[in-house]
Amino acid sequence: MTGFRALVTGQLLTAETSREGDRVTTLELFFDLVYVFAFTQVTQLMAHGHSAESVLQGLAVLALIWWSWTSFAWLTNQAHADRGVVRVGIMIAIGVMFIVCLVIPESFDDLEGGLFAPMVLVVGITLVSIVHAVTYLIAAGTDAALRRQILRSVGITIVPVFVLATIGAFIGGPWQAWIWLGTALLEGVIIFVTSHGGDWRIYSMAHFAERHGLIVILALGESVVATGVGVAALPISVPIIVGSLFSITLAVAMWWNYFHHLSGGVEHALQRREGRRRVDAATDVYTYLHPFVVAGIIIVALGVEQGMHHIESWEPIGLFAAWALGGGLALYLATTGFIWVRVSGQWSLLRFGAATASLALVPVLAALPALAALPILVIVSVLLAVFEELLGPRAKVRSRGRMRVASAD
Repeated sequence: MTGFRALVTGQLLTAETSREGDRVTTLELFFDLVYVFAFTQVTQLMAHGHSAESVLQGLAVLALIWWSWTSFAWLTNQAHADRGVVRVGIMIAIGVMFIVCLVIPESFDDLEGGLFAPMVLVVGITLVSIVHAVTYLIAAGTDAALRRQILRSVGITIVPVFVLATIGAFIGGPWQAWIWLGTALLEGVIIFVTSHGGDWRIYSMAHFAERHGLIVILALGESVVATGVGVAALPISVPIIVGSLFSITLAVAMWWNYFHHLSGGVEHALQRREGRRRVDAATDVYTYLHPFVVAGIIIVALGVEQGMHHIESWEPIGLFAAWALGGGLALYLATTGFIWVRVSGQWSLLRFGAATASLALVPVLAALPALAALPILVIVSVLLAVFEELLGPRAKVRSRGRMRVASAD
């Protein structure tokens, strides 16, 4: 398509191309509400087994549903979400994804009676992919290069993803999670290889950045929900109040570390790029690094929920909760550091230092009660925010050439 706006009309089908400066629509926000439910279901799936295997299962499901979300993020940057065929496609996807979310808890442990839950999930994700591909092809209009790109990157993944995910569903057991995780990885590799230097379009960088910022907000909301879930069956008490304040402070600090010191700088850095350089960098930052941001937050939420379950006890929280808290925060902070490296060429010493500290503290957290473990991670996150505010660009060094201080701008 050429120009800022183009209208593609085919009988009752219309699609209106986005333009620079367009923002997220209310329909996209409604679409994201389904993923709020998905994140809650993934957290509960991880918590159910209280083991590394259950965490792996949750990550496998999260990886599969990530591709459905990010695919529509690209589509709604191409064309307005609340108009024509894109609106119809999103509404269909909302219904199907809600069913997918319903079956997440039994996707690895099918309950007796009813439909075979793992295949319901596989079929649902496949249907969403088909709806997305067809809608995107219509929205591409007369842009032949974009249509070829959609078929090359999206169209060819549908069948292999369905086949591999189906094999995993019927094999079951420990192999199912590994096969599903491998399926999501294969989908990502195919799209990556066929996309870089390709013909994708980003019409509004502001929209794309806002879209991914909102999914981070939704994930952070899961950490807030996890606090309430952890103490839902307990009468209110002083330890619950204090622990809840620590938990919400940790969520606020994680919000601060993403939105105050990172997201705006990343958006501006990408705005300065043009054409394929912008698309390739945005693909790396948003499509391939942001799922690790979301995963880190959800794993922290798992740790918070486990900690709040035992907030009134002086028994140690144990390795499972400690790994979720420290490991999840480390993954979150390290990924935000890599995001900044990708767009600026600068290494944030504070972010990688805080991530290393969070990981190193896992054995310490495991030996402490929840009421002592939670404030330790709060301190790490808050200190990161404070020192980044004080030091600014002095805490960053170039990744190429001489190790010199460089401005974040």
